[in-house]
Amino acid sequence: MARTILITGGAGFLGSHVADDLIGKGHKVRVLDNLSEQVHGPGGERPDYLDPDIELIRGDVRDPDAVRAALQGVDAVYHFAALVGVGQSMYQIGDYVGVNDLGTAVLMQALIERPVERLVVASSMSVYGEGLYQDAHGHVVEAGRRSIDQLKAGHWEPGTGTGGTLTPLATPETKAPDLASVYALNKYVQERMCLIVGETYDIPTVALRFFNAYGTRQALSNPYTGVLAIFASRILNGKPPLVFEDGQQRRDFVHVHDVARACRMALDAPGAAGQTINVASGRCVTVAEVAEAVATAMNRPDLKPEIPRTFRAGDIRHCFADIGKARELLGFTPIMDFNAGLQELAGWVAGQTAVDRVDDMRRELAQRGLSA
Repeated sequence: MARTILITGGAGFLGSHVADDLIGKGHKVRVLDNLSEQVHGPGGERPDYLDPDIELIRGDVRDPDAVRAALQGVDAVYHFAALVGVGQSMYQIGDYVGVNDLGTAVLMQALIERPVERLVVASSMSVYGEGLYQDAHGHVVEAGRRSIDQLKAGHWEPGTGTGGTLTPLATPETKAPDLASVYALNKYVQERMCLIVGETYDIPTVALRFFNAYGTRQALSNPYTGVLAIFASRILNGKPPLVFEDGQQRRDFVHVHDVARACRMALDAPGAAGQTINVASGRCVTVAEVAEAVATAMNRPDLKPEIPRTFRAGDIRHCFADIGKARELLGFTPIMDFNAGLQELAGWVAGQTAVDRVDDMRRELAQRGLSA
């Protein structure tokens, strides 16, 4: 059944791909987006990649009038509007809480007045903090947070507290949140607020915890965006990708087309309402391996990762997904091969212009004592 669907933040990376997928299935899409300079560059023009059939409303999710206007005639909502980035969230706290938390509250207030058939909110793997681990005795454990002194000493791996080693495991939704950054706190507030309001006012709501999404349309000049886009920007400018710690931290990289499919599936899946669900590839790779793979895909294998063994406050060591719940409730199976996805990304990046602001980011974090 064709619907009219609102995507907040829908002019950005993830939202625009979700819009394409929905339009391809016959839905009508409206986007509410403030076209922020950090993501879209100066000028605030409609992105060229945005499908011409999309109705774009330029407005701020914190503006009740803009939100109410955007909801008129809408059957379902995808709430993607957010400031993203762990490092930046640790010093632009007011901005992050304002956009992410207050913006969500404004949307929820409007939805109480005008309920919809379904609400899908974009959450994040950052809410987990460290993923699950297994100790030497085969017990599944939740690792404690790494201390600043530990990181300054270059002891990257979480321990048991008694000197034992831990092996990282795939992380399911049952793992308790450990909110290690303001951004993680924001995303947890967003998902819980949406689920609570949804349950109270009979708005079927799904919270999707996205892992490391990558693909075309990422903001290459934003040093706080996804790590693959940051690596690609560095390489495009003839610089080696910068990798924090020792590069052996493990992540789960999922292609944006797979993310978009999962989002569309969440629109109708009856068992998904009221649930938090991981959206990921279900496989893990080290950050150093990814940096080398991006350089190879961009025909610059000579640009080996720069690994100065520095760290950022709020970063975690290992986290990759158990996607069993997504398979069960959404019928979701990732289909994009990682290397094929990198080739697509490399082809797109080759036609882009990127301002490499990684060194600015490093200075900003160091000046504030948020990296060393």
